[in-house]
Amino acid sequence: MNHIRPRVRLRRPCRGERGQVSAFLVAGITGILLLTGLVLDGGLALSAKVEAIGHAQEAARAGAQQLDLAAFRADGTLTLDPHAAGATAHEYLDAAGATGTVTVAGDTITVNVTATYSPQLLSLAGISTVDVAGTASAQPHRGDTADGDP
Repeated sequence: MNHIRPRVRLRRPCRGERGQVSAFLVAGITGILLLTGLVLDGGLALSAKVEAIGHAQEAARAGAQQLDLAAFRADGTLTLDPHAAGATAHEYLDAAGATGTVTVAGDTITVNVTATYSPQLLSLAGISTVDVAGTASAQPHRGDTADGDP
């Protein structure tokens, strides 16, 4: 019996194709790292921004509780004591370890908190810091009483 074997010719890579898979792999891994960095560091930067907003809100609330007692006792109006409101808001920011500015205009206190986030993975791409900020305002309000009288 005469068996005829088909000739199988294996294709050898051309010299110009060597290393193409390696370059594709490096580009792919770099892309995946950047995407992971955007997700991770973007989430952590968003968390830092939420924290800055929370500090601003709490400092504004603390400052809005500082009323001008003489005006309140005289005619029942709720107006802020600007000095005490600003000082209380700054005290809250200092206790929280946050930095920011406080402004009092009329019966409104506004707190701006700034923070800097240092990225974990995006620092490999040259992004060393991300600045975040949070702003909040508060005004004094009269609470409701059980019998409806102010």
